[in-house]
Amino acid sequence: MTRDASPKSLKDQNRAALWATIAVNVVALYGFSQYEAVSSSGIKGLLAGATSLVPMALALVATTLANGFLSAETKARLVFLRWRHALPGHRAFSKFAVSDPRVDIDGLKRLLGKDWPDTPEAENRVWYRLFKDTENDPVILWAHREFLFTRDYAAFAALFLVVFGVAAGFTVRPPSTLAAYLALLILQFLLARHVAATYGNRLVCTVLARFAAGTVKKASNPGKRTPKGATSKTPA
Repeated sequence: MTRDASPKSLKDQNRAALWATIAVNVVALYGFSQYEAVSSSGIKGLLAGATSLVPMALALVATTLANGFLSAETKARLVFLRWRHALPGHRAFSKFAVSDPRVDIDGLKRLLGKDWPDTPEAENRVWYRLFKDTENDPVILWAHREFLFTRDYAAFAALFLVVFGVAAGFTVRPPSTLAAYLALLILQFLLARHVAATYGNRLVCTVLARFAAGTVKKASNPGKRTPKGATSKTPA
């Protein structure tokens, strides 16, 4: 699919929303950790439990640092639940082009000619070239931005499940409340992953449909070799 650094402006637009999801998760962890205190002492118990913010702060720092070590390829594996050829771009022509009714498959084959890809690696490379020809189209720009946000949210959700889950083991009581909190973390990851995968698949299909339909400017030679450094194995 798209390069990890392309385009930075979309990531900047998503930054505030991602930090909002982190803040909500921190507040949720604190609320669950104070369940017993609030049950016995009311709002005073909530304030008295401020010392539990220390492990939560450590969990937040650990989550933020860990996210920096997650490559785009790792995030793709989390979202699409595949180890090899995780990105939907690897199945752009063999699966999505033939299954999406919006895609003019015959027109697409005429445009690509002998460059029609027949391996997952070639599918991703050719799809990426088409993406670069269409990436500024408003519809594709929107789909790309939504995919980047939900993909990064899914990665954070996976980290919340691990790091916040461990922190909750030390701060959340009774066990039934801990189980409810962990169930919410699992549900959050599953939902975020599913939505991210849906947006990723939609981005691939939309690029193919818009390019084949001629609603955006096509390259004069869509089958030409991609310039050095322009291909990608991972999403943006």
